[in-house]
Amino acid sequence: MTKLRVGVIGAGTISQVEHIPNLLALGDLFDLVGVADPSAIARQFVTDTWGVFCYEAPDQLFDQRLDAVVVAAPDPLHHELVMAALARGLHVFCEKPLCYSPVEISDIVAKRDAAGKVVQVGYMKRFDPAYREALAVLPGSAQTLRQVSVEVHDPDAWPFIAHSRTRFGNDVPDELKQDAGRKKHAQIERAFGKSLPKLAFGGFSSVYSSALVHDVNAVHGLLDTLGVPDGEVVGGQIFAGGDGGQGTVRLLDGQALWTMTHLTVPKLAEYRERITLYFDDAMLELEFPSPYLNHHSTRLTVKKSDGHTLSSNHIRPGYKEAFVEELRGFWSAIVDGAPVVNLPEHAARDQKLLIGLTNRYLETI
Repeated sequence: MTKLRVGVIGAGTISQVEHIPNLLALGDLFDLVGVADPSAIARQFVTDTWGVFCYEAPDQLFDQRLDAVVVAAPDPLHHELVMAALARGLHVFCEKPLCYSPVEISDIVAKRDAAGKVVQVGYMKRFDPAYREALAVLPGSAQTLRQVSVEVHDPDAWPFIAHSRTRFGNDVPDELKQDAGRKKHAQIERAFGKSLPKLAFGGFSSVYSSALVHDVNAVHGLLDTLGVPDGEVVGGQIFAGGDGGQGTVRLLDGQALWTMTHLTVPKLAEYRERITLYFDDAMLELEFPSPYLNHHSTRLTVKKSDGHTLSSNHIRPGYKEAFVEELRGFWSAIVDGAPVVNLPEHAARDQKLLIGLTNRYLETI
């Protein structure tokens, strides 16, 4: 079996809780060569905990004869790191959001095509067993769809990673943090063609692009399976000081409506994430656990009505972990030529919708 030499850029929460241990567990598929991070504290922790050699700079990691790289660095660095990896002839797995702007994503698409490499975006929900089963058991059609509802409240990661071994460095040089901040402002200004007010800037970059983007991508997959085309953004709000984001999309010329809300509730140690599709005589609901609770199954429920008789079917297709399965999918796309599940083109579509929500919000202030 082909083993891919892989490196990880970024040693933050997602790498410490998911990518590093998962790549090591998939030792038959990947040889984790090293991790790059500017924090000496994080580098030492990774080496002490997992025995993985660490580098201060991405270029040092690129020099280690890699086949592929996992980009889990701060969001404003994604574009340059993906482009640099492709220039080195590497396959790339990049965490979401791939980029803030579809224009930047088009740069990546062109570079990917020229290099002939795989680029996969880290939308792990597409690999969730319950999500994949939902695509197979949708109880309606485009002709009977009435509403898509997304509701998420989230305290952030703290209640769900306390049992994990983590350590985060506070020693990143100020000049690197300031440089990332400048890049973030420049990229978001490029996405909108103008600078944004503070609340819109924060809401777009966090609650929309870092949180709700997962559900936007998942719903796009469900709508594609139903044959429902992209709709019209008719509403968007950023609220709760930028911790809340809401959006409304008109589907099928008004036959159906897609509503979505994501809210951070910082001191409530509960996570709830639901995607519900309503049809004329049926509904399908996915209720996801916190993504950091590995192997906790997503609850898939299908309800149908035959006259007065209601049937409710709870479907559990297994306990495979989506964060692990997306890495298997990455390996299979590279080695077996399997279709890439999450393409940059999908990320561009998602960001276009999130930009539309933000523009709708801007119209109201």
